[in-house]
Amino acid sequence: MSLIPKEIEEHYLQSKESERLSGERGELERLRTQAILARNLPPAPAVIFDVGGGAGIYAFPLAKQGYQVHLIDPVELHLEQARSYAATSGVTLASIARGDARHLDIRSGNADAVLLLGPLYHLVDHSDRLQALREALRILKPRGVLFAASISRFASLIDGLASGFFRDEEFRRIIVADLASGQHRNPMNHPAYFTTAYFHRPEELAAELRDAGFSDVQILAVEGPAWSAALFGEAWDNPAQRQSLMEFLSLIEREPSVQGASAHLMGVARLNS
Repeated sequence: MSLIPKEIEEHYLQSKESERLSGERGELERLRTQAILARNLPPAPAVIFDVGGGAGIYAFPLAKQGYQVHLIDPVELHLEQARSYAATSGVTLASIARGDARHLDIRSGNADAVLLLGPLYHLVDHSDRLQALREALRILKPRGVLFAASISRFASLIDGLASGFFRDEEFRRIIVADLASGQHRNPMNHPAYFTTAYFHRPEELAAELRDAGFSDVQILAVEGPAWSAALFGEAWDNPAQRQSLMEFLSLIEREPSVQGASAHLMGVARLNS
């Protein structure tokens, strides 16, 4: 039985998330996410639960650093890919299990850190997102840290203009709905137009984290405005420019006036007790 809506599962069965994160834009997202994790995670061998972690694109590098990483995902294909990689690479995770971010079979106070780097995308109902965030809070130790990723409310509009999808009248209809409600739908099942999702405003993500019980909350722009720049690829392919870009994005990641222009947002939240 599927733990997620059929169209979302089919999207991930047809697409290769790890390959997406190795392309230019995806690599920017991945490396910036890893940089944010590196600055905010407790030292290894802390216990990390990577909830909705796919095939382990973040879990395995963290395990290599000495963290005890438990990978949880609702898509069996992702778990099979993770087990295969563990077997061939020799990098082992603490566990690999199927699960739902809203209902974690984990005892309370067991995690030093929780990664929710995908679940909030696909929990369209506010109550479901709060439930997932409260589950993360429940399993965290005192002063544990949560990393909760979301997609920006304005991502479809920006991406449509940068990629050429904006030419498609159907895609422009998707943008209208995204901007109005944050609820992203792809009724044509176009493979490039993503799948059922929820897109956050930066302040909305912060509010949901606080509503779930977190009081120490920061919202960071992952890619900032760089991902949609016309000459991004040229800069990214140049080692010196790439290093400078990563530094500049760290400098502006907390700037509220540019956060909405980022494709992804990262909420970093801690327990105060």
